[in-house]
Amino acid sequence: MALRRAVVEHADGRIACPERTVIPMSDGGAMLSMPAVADDLAIHKLITVMPANAAKGLPVIQGLVSVVDTGTGRLLAMLDGPTTTGRRTAALSMLAIEVLAPAPPRCIRIVGTGAQARYHVASIVASYPDARIRVRGRSAAAAEAFCRCIPGIDIAADHDSEACDVVITCTTSAAPVHAQPASRERLVIAVGSFRPSDAEVDAEVVRASDVFVDDPAAARREAGDLLVAGVDWSRVVPLADALTCRRPKPAGPVLFKSVGCAAWDLAAARVALAADPPA
Repeated sequence: MALRRAVVEHADGRIACPERTVIPMSDGGAMLSMPAVADDLAIHKLITVMPANAAKGLPVIQGLVSVVDTGTGRLLAMLDGPTTTGRRTAALSMLAIEVLAPAPPRCIRIVGTGAQARYHVASIVASYPDARIRVRGRSAAAAEAFCRCIPGIDIAADHDSEACDVVITCTTSAAPVHAQPASRERLVIAVGSFRPSDAEVDAEVVRASDVFVDDPAAARREAGDLLVAGVDWSRVVPLADALTCRRPKPAGPVLFKSVGCAAWDLAAARVALAADPPA
């Protein structure tokens, strides 16, 4: 799996991936510059994240990923930034479920009804086709409308707070959208908010959980869920340690926080080129 390979390579220093540059824009938006270089490929993702666009009927994330050959610098491909971001983020959540969940999920709750939620539904259907999917939005109407757009699977608005063994938060909310008490039977995955002041998961849930992150360096700067909770960084574990069995599988409640990393976009570029190699 390309993403599993990239997570280990990044942890071992075989993918050079500096912290992303975030430049504020109007209406709470931001421009993100994210390069990564491996032995075979180098990529640069340049995207804008404009939360206010949702109310305007415009995409929240826009931009491109440039893919070049590391040996020659030749441009090999240009990938759509939102598609690359959505697919690799959802794929990382599936990898976290595989490694950190106590058992294959029977029910997964998605909090959010935007593009990232749609990508997660697609990944869940591909990875866990028998799992029920429950959706919680800003309103019951938003959740129901989201579910109507995805026929043919066991998906429904989460009216009755059905017990789910995985919860994935996919919002740009500045305030917690998940506050159920931490449970060893439930894996919580937070992927939406990326600003240090924003937290999708309640601080008490964070403090009561074993915490894993995709990129430890970036998490210290951007993982608002952890920063707001005042987490003890000495107990925050890289996902790579779980993948390589450097740490035993946690026995208590688990939270996985994904802040995103250009190395994951590089993994997506490897997949894209393998499927459609350049001439």
